[in-house]
Amino acid sequence: MFEYKFVKSRRKTIGITVKSDGTVILRAPLYCSRKRAEEFLFEKREWVEKTREKILKQAGGEKPQPFTEKELNVLKKKAKEIIPPMVSEIANEMGIDYGRITIRAQKTVWGSCTSKGNLNFNCLLMLVPENVQRYVIVHELAHRKEMNHSQKFWALVAKYQPTYVSDRRYLKKDGESLIRRLP
Repeated sequence: MFEYKFVKSRRKTIGITVKSDGTVILRAPLYCSRKRAEEFLFEKREWVEKTREKILKQAGGEKPQPFTEKELNVLKKKAKEIIPPMVSEIANEMGIDYGRITIRAQKTVWGSCTSKGNLNFNCLLMLVPENVQRYVIVHELAHRKEMNHSQKFWALVAKYQPTYVSDRRYLKKDGESLIRRLP
């Protein structure tokens, strides 16, 4: 099998992350036993092994040049200027409200939505096409109505971002090379 890091946090579900260096992180809610989390990991071991293999193969030779602190600060500043107005416009279009917006340099996600309606976005969105930025915003705002990834959720995303399938593909293929550059 493979080594992994076990982390408990204030989350609702068990989750597995494979980082760009092949590290596996098993996250579980505070109330979840390590045994139950490990059972989940064992059930998903085939997916984890395939994903690790794919990520390590893509990483290939040298690790890409990491972003400097200055570059990240510029991206964060730019994102703070561009993303909030986009969120406001798209939220109005969708008829959805939200809380505060936070911009970060995140190594695992492009955006997230809390149960309180606060939105988090990755500053690296400044390096992807505008339609992909819009997809991430629509995706997170859709969580305000459907806090899951059900068919109703994806139908809502499709209604406001018909190109979401190719936008997601872009993030998985080309976005990974950007995230790998985070220090």
